[in-house]
Amino acid sequence: MLVHSFPPAISANCRVLILGSMPGRRSLEMQQYYAHPQNLFWPFIRTTLSMPETPVYQDRLALLNQHGVGLWDVLQECFRTGSLDSDIEEVSIIANDFSTLLQQFPGIRHIFFNGSKAEQAFRRHVLKHQSLPAGLHYHRLPSTSPANASIPRARKLADWQYIATILHQTTPENYVQK
Repeated sequence: MLVHSFPPAISANCRVLILGSMPGRRSLEMQQYYAHPQNLFWPFIRTTLSMPETPVYQDRLALLNQHGVGLWDVLQECFRTGSLDSDIEEVSIIANDFSTLLQQFPGIRHIFFNGSKAEQAFRRHVLKHQSLPAGLHYHRLPSTSPANASIPRARKLADWQYIATILHQTTPENYVQK
């Protein structure tokens, strides 16, 4: 089945961009990033950024953006038979346009990958084919997908908390764009 990603959830003050590979089946049905109830993304973000819990999706996105964090996916479209990254047909991948996005949002200096598939797809389909600004920093985090059960939750959360460290280091007061 041909699947398409969502538009970026981003605002002008974003300094960090978190990238997934492609929304899963439940996320596509709900038209929400990380909608699967067992996905750890929203609980990790709430803890990492000390955000209040809210069931309203648009409120969660707004809070995320207020903290300087945007969301998107590496893939614009692909064929995928199921919901897993391993179900993506590699030859069908079309990447999102990061060259344009990063020109529109020059404050983004850190890109975090939610899992190895997002990082691998970015390196293969974006870095090799698109012109990106210099000085970007890339960080792979363990996937928050319920399929990634081999890493203990506490260790994954500790890795995800690196985002808060980066945000603290790149606050508008001490961030100088190059």
